[in-house]
Amino acid sequence: MKNIFLLTIVSVFLFFNCTPKQETLDETFRKINTEVLDNSRAYETLEEATKTIGHRLTGSEEGEKAEEYTFNLLKSYGMNVAYQPFEVESWSRGDIDVKIGSRNQLKPTPAVTLAHSPVEAEVTAEIIDMGNGVDADYEAKPEAVKGKIALVYIGTLPNSPQGTPGLHRSEKTALATKYGAIGIIIINQVDGGVLLTGTASVTGSLIPIPAVCIGKEDGMALKETLAKTKQYSSIKMTNQSGLINARNVIATIEGSEFPEEKIIVGGHLDSWDLATGAIDNGIGSFAVLDMARTFSALKLQPKRTVQFIMFMGEEEGLLGSRHLVNEAVANGTINQIKYVMNQDMSGNPIGFGTGGRSEAEAFFTTTGAQIQSIDSTYTNQLSKGAGLHSDHQPFMLQGIPYTSPMSNLDRSIYGCYHSDCDDFDLVNKEHMVNNVRFSSMMLYALANADALPSQKLKDAETKVFLEANNLKLKLQIGGDWRWED
Repeated sequence: MKNIFLLTIVSVFLFFNCTPKQETLDETFRKINTEVLDNSRAYETLEEATKTIGHRLTGSEEGEKAEEYTFNLLKSYGMNVAYQPFEVESWSRGDIDVKIGSRNQLKPTPAVTLAHSPVEAEVTAEIIDMGNGVDADYEAKPEAVKGKIALVYIGTLPNSPQGTPGLHRSEKTALATKYGAIGIIIINQVDGGVLLTGTASVTGSLIPIPAVCIGKEDGMALKETLAKTKQYSSIKMTNQSGLINARNVIATIEGSEFPEEKIIVGGHLDSWDLATGAIDNGIGSFAVLDMARTFSALKLQPKRTVQFIMFMGEEEGLLGSRHLVNEAVANGTINQIKYVMNQDMSGNPIGFGTGGRSEAEAFFTTTGAQIQSIDSTYTNQLSKGAGLHSDHQPFMLQGIPYTSPMSNLDRSIYGCYHSDCDDFDLVNKEHMVNNVRFSSMMLYALANADALPSQKLKDAETKVFLEANNLKLKLQIGGDWRWED
C-alpha cells in the first residue's frame, strides 16, 4: 500500500514537472516580434517580384507568374499550399483617344480608360457637369445627361452638402448609365495630372458606356469652362475582354483544437497594369506571405485553422474572394469560416478595425494593449465602421466578421493609387515589418482565442447590420443587395 502511495506521488510530481508549460499570449507575441524583426522577408520578396514580374493583372502572363511565385514561396516556407482555380470574364485595356473642346474645335486630352469599358466605343456628345455624380445630382436634373457625356468628380467636391455620400467610381458610372449618359468622364482628385485607372463596373462585367479618367487640373478647368459655355467630347477606345483562368493561392495551418473552424488572412495579389502595384496591393499581400513564413518558422499552431490567401481578381470586381465564398456556400463549408483579416494597402498599423461589430471592441482593445506593451509604435487605435470594395466584402455579406489594420501611411502615397507611379520606390521597409509583426500577433490572438470576439450573423441580422452601416444603397447600386423590403 505504501509503495502504491509513493508511486502515485511520483506520478503526480512527474505530470506537473514534465508536462510542457502552456505558453502565454505575451510570450508568443514576443517570439513573433523577435522572429519578424530578425528574419522578415516581406520587403525583399516584394522587391524581387516587382523587378522580375512587374504588374500582376489578373489573367495576364504576369498575373500567372505572380501566382506561381507566391505558391513556390509559400512552399519554400514549409507550408501546405494549394491553388484554387476559377474562370471569369476578364478585361484589359487597348487604345484610347479623348478630345475635349468646343463643338468644332476638339483638342486631345490626356486620359486613361477605366476598366470594364466596352471592347469598342466611339461617341461624341455634349459634356454635362454632374458634380459629385451622386443620386442627388441626377435627381435635381434627371433628363440632363440623356444622350450626353457625364462629367463627375471622383471624390467629394469641396463645399458639397453635408452628408453627400462618397460613392465608388463604379457606382458613379452605374448612376450615369441609369440616367441615360452615353459616356462618363471622371476627374481625378490628385494634383500633378496623375491619371487613375480601376474598374468602372459594379459587377465585374462589361459596362455599356465608355468610362475614362482625366487629370485634376484638366478636369477642374473643364468645370470652369462648362459654367460659361457648352463643351463637347469625343471618346474612342478599343479594349479586350474574354474568359480567363486565374488562381487564388491558399496556404493552410491546421488548428490544434478546432481544425474545422477557419480564420482567414487574405490580401489581393493582383494589381492594375499601369505600374507594378507595389502599394496596391504589394505591401498587403506580401505582408500576408511573411505572416505565413513567421507562423511556419515558429511552428505556431493555434486552436483554429489559419488560411493565408492570395486573392486574384480583386481589382476587377473581387473575383477571387467572390469565387471562394460562392464555392463555400455551394459545398456547405461557409459556416466554417469564423473570421477574416483583410490586408489591402496595409502598412505601419496603429490599430485595427472592428468591421462595424461593436461587440468586438473589447477584444481588439485588450489585445492591442498587449501589442502596444511590446512596441509603443502601435498606438492601439480602433476603427469602428464597415465598408465595401475589398476582399472582405463577400464574406461580410454572408455575416462573417472581419478586421483590417488601420494603416498610418504617408498620404502622398495614395496619390499613386491605381496609377503609373505605384512602384517599389514608394515602399517603406520598416512599415512592412511593423505590419507583419502587429498583424501576426493579432491573427494569432484571434485564431487561439477561447471565444471569438464576434460570431457569424444570421441572414436577417446581416441585413440589419448592413443597413445600420449605411451600405444598403451602395449594395443596391452594385447588385449585391439580396433582400426584399
